[in-house]
Amino acid sequence: MLSLTSAAVVAAVALLAPLAVRLTGLRVPEIVVQILLGILIGPQVLGWAHADAPVEVLAVIGLAFLLLLAGLEIDFDRLRGRVLGLTSAAFAVSFALAVVIGFVLGAAGLVRSPLLIAVILSATGLGIILPILKDSGQTETAFGQVVVAGASIAEVVPIVLLSVLFSGDASGVVSQVALLVAFLGLVAAVGLLILGFERSSRISSALVALQDTTAEIRIRGALALLMVFAALSTAFGLEAILGAFLAGATLKLLDRDRAMTHSTFHGKLQAVGFGAFVPFFFVSTGMSLDVRSLVDDPATLVRVPIFLGALLLVRALPAALYTPLAQRRRQVLGAGLLQATSLSIPVVAGAIGVQLGVIAPGNYVALVAAGLLSVVLFPLLAVPLLGGTDEGPQPTDAEDPPRPVEDR
Repeated sequence: MLSLTSAAVVAAVALLAPLAVRLTGLRVPEIVVQILLGILIGPQVLGWAHADAPVEVLAVIGLAFLLLLAGLEIDFDRLRGRVLGLTSAAFAVSFALAVVIGFVLGAAGLVRSPLLIAVILSATGLGIILPILKDSGQTETAFGQVVVAGASIAEVVPIVLLSVLFSGDASGVVSQVALLVAFLGLVAAVGLLILGFERSSRISSALVALQDTTAEIRIRGALALLMVFAALSTAFGLEAILGAFLAGATLKLLDRDRAMTHSTFHGKLQAVGFGAFVPFFFVSTGMSLDVRSLVDDPATLVRVPIFLGALLLVRALPAALYTPLAQRRRQVLGAGLLQATSLSIPVVAGAIGVQLGVIAPGNYVALVAAGLLSVVLFPLLAVPLLGGTDEGPQPTDAEDPPRPVEDR
């Protein structure tokens, strides 16, 4: 008979984490506290909980929901025109820098897979920085939209690269690209099928009638889409995280709801994901980290500032390309710091690397520690630079003429 003791401990930690942040006034994202508490209750410290079968299953579902919700955060209306051009160019520069740094670290004997390190370093945690931008009042500003667009690209591309280049079932890049194209074609076909159903007045009426009953038909549909896409992605030899992410992106593209018939749908999905499953992923991540290696092995500890500095260089420096879109030069620095904020991809990609034997467990711990520090430090420095509700009055046009974002 399966024991639910560890799952109960993790659930209690998930409950305490936001309360600890709120009651103590800690200025750190809650997921950082979840990972730290996971380390505390895990086998490395107190030993109260272990990553047994129930915890692992819930953690996998939590990761799938995290990627689904990340896909829902992509604003396709902002990824166009001049904004798309500059943010794409910035990511290209960022990835080129990441590849160079990856091979430098590889030549120094610090990493085994320079390309995987490059993918990790080039990623931005959109799901982390978006709430920060919302809370600071930046998502409605022109430059805030630029930051969101850049972070969206830096979330999508690394997931695709990770799935193509480092899938456990990989049989070569060319074959993986062919499988990716076939999978994307299948996703598009499913999307068109869903769009056809949505245009049926009979089906649309049934969805509206069932959406707020115990059937919660839209939530069930989203969960079905998530599981089907994740399963198909695995069947195509790709990573399940790609299918989970594309499920969210598909929902974002198709479910515009301009008539506001189900305005609470995304909120319900966030409640299911962040309220129930996602914490299991982050807490179990902390439980599985070999934190003793940071203390026992000085070389592992030294890698933490190296990875943090590399993350800052790779993601912050290319933000200089955003200068024509910024009202103030310090906004560019703030955008760079936010883009260097990343945790989900280091956690996910690092775990895949450990499974494939291309990332040493010590390097995985150092990468996650660097990601934790980026989440704690960079947003605190970035928000005052961007300007927001707590910055005071904005300069007048005479003092600092605005440079509007052009979408042409």
